[in-house]
This record gives sequence, structure tokens and C-alpha cells, in this order.
Amino acid sequence: MKLRSLALLISALLLSACVNRQSVTVAPTTDMQALKTIYVVHQPKDKERIDTLIADNLRLRGVKASNGDGPAPSNADAVITYVDKWMWDITMYLLQLTVTVRDPKTDFPMATASSYHTSLTRLSPVEMVNETIGNIYNGKVTEPAPLK
Repeated sequence: MKLRSLALLISALLLSACVNRQSVTVAPTTDMQALKTIYVVHQPKDKERIDTLIADNLRLRGVKASNGDGPAPSNADAVITYVDKWMWDITMYLLQLTVTVRDPKTDFPMATASSYHTSLTRLSPVEMVNETIGNIYNGKVTEPAPLK
């Protein structure tokens, strides 16, 4: 009986390290397909240049995307801000990415999505960006691919 209890405890601990959580909120008036020019603001503390990965992902979706440290160009349909949280587990990995699409004139958050993966379900930064931006464009959280 003690062996079974120990096995259950170990299983519970391992499963708690396998967290994959996603969320998305898109304002009812937001049409992501109508946003043709988007500027991604680089976060000063971000040394990994997640802004570049977001802009690259948007370009793959047919959006004219640019990124940088300065203010958005006057022709931008939207501005993206983000928060990246990193964690150490043998190597550094992107624990959570939150992306917010904002109206460039009012700063109103038109859409927000967040992806959170702990060590055992970690994704590369490119995969995290793709998941998060994909959820915004889909307007809903997509189901993760099964683990192999």
C-alpha cells in the first residue's frame, strides 16, 4: 500500500509540472483581418527580441509588420505590446507570453492572448509566438497538439 501511495505522489508531482494554459479575448468590434499594418513595440528588458519574432509571424500572415523601440508609424492600423516571462530549468525557456493588440490612437486593447507552458510542455519562442498570435487571429484558444 505504501508503494502505491508513493507512486501516486510521484505521478501528481510530475503532472503538476505539465501545465499548458492559454487564454484569448478579442473585442467584438475587432476584425483582425482588417488590420493590414501593425507595429510591434520592443520591450526594453527583452534581450531575446520577441518583437522581431512577432513581426515575422505577422508577415507570414500577410500583414505589413514592423518593430522597434520608437513610436508607431502614423499609418499603423494597430500596435502590439507584449510581456515575456522567462524561467530557468537547466536552460532558460519562455514560460509565458502575453500579447496585446492596441488601437494606435486610443491605446484601447482590441485583443489579448496569453500562452503559458511550464518546463515539461515548453515551446520554443517561435512556437509560443505562433500559438499566441494564432489564438488572437482565431479569436479562440486552439487545442494543443498531443504530446509525442
